[in-house]
Amino acid sequence: MKTTASTFFEFLDNPLRGRERIVLLVLTVPLLLSFLWPLWQISMTAPQYPRGLSMDIYSYKVVGGNNGIDITEINTLNHYIGMKTITRDELRDLDWLPFGIIAMALLGLRCAVLGNVRTMIDLAMITAYISCVAFGRFIYMLYEFGHNLDPKAPVEIEPFMPVVFGAKKVANFWTYSYPQLGSICIGAFTVGVWAMLLWSLIRGYRASKNAGTASAASSRVGST
Repeated sequence: MKTTASTFFEFLDNPLRGRERIVLLVLTVPLLLSFLWPLWQISMTAPQYPRGLSMDIYSYKVVGGNNGIDITEINTLNHYIGMKTITRDELRDLDWLPFGIIAMALLGLRCAVLGNVRTMIDLAMITAYISCVAFGRFIYMLYEFGHNLDPKAPVEIEPFMPVVFGAKKVANFWTYSYPQLGSICIGAFTVGVWAMLLWSLIRGYRASKNAGTASAASSRVGST
């Protein structure tokens, strides 16, 4: 008699259903489109900058608002408090991210074409790892910018943690930090993959439980 556990582990080797393959293919589209839009936007407002200053962080570049002028102005302001100049080189912690996104897309396509439930578990875990590490590195990068200040800067301020999400006031500047469409696309892929995985695991658990119950009932009938 097969146990529920053995039946469940057999289920993990079942090929994905047609609808699941189609959903995975569809989810890969916004993931690849994330290259077209910024992942995050950081903006600043102050009395002397009523229109504000902004910069968009893509997976592979940083673009200042107002045709790139804003990032030059932001770096000028940061120079006075001893903060590092914001360039793509200084954001090198994110250099691996485009390769991570492409890897997720390739694994998603492979899973859609050839995968089973077990490979979807691998895809979900890798997707969660890349997403969490990318966001964690972004937070650490902000921490480094706010705490490694030049002690010889013209204006001395206490080290601070720049805002990660939401709004925060530093001196007479309000700083705003929010995810953009690129992050939403990556988030849609990640959430979609995990939702499919959880549904498949629940379905497999129910099937294995029913199979185990049926097998036990057959054994009882056969022994009588």
